[in-house]
Amino acid sequence: MNYGSGGRGYGGYYNSNRNSSFAKPVEVGKEYDVRITEISRRGDGIARIQGFVIFVKDGKVGQENVKIKVNSVGDRFAIAELVTEAAVISNGES
Repeated sequence: MNYGSGGRGYGGYYNSNRNSSFAKPVEVGKEYDVRITEISRRGDGIARIQGFVIFVKDGKVGQENVKIKVNSVGDRFAIAELVTEAAVISNGES
């Protein structure tokens, strides 16, 4: 059976560079204000900008208006570090 020239048996529709033309909403070296909404399996915070996932080292759920600096950007996610920490809003304390 011939699956086309796309490789990996996806009928020619698979393209390993399919996300390369997708304009990412973040750039390496830039700072952004985000809210940490989840924790990853590895314990990093997860934030999103325009739906694009950003893993934030030492980020905690409930932190909002946290300033992060993006260290790397991949096809599906970015990795960032905290620049400033914000108050955790889980119990109303600052």
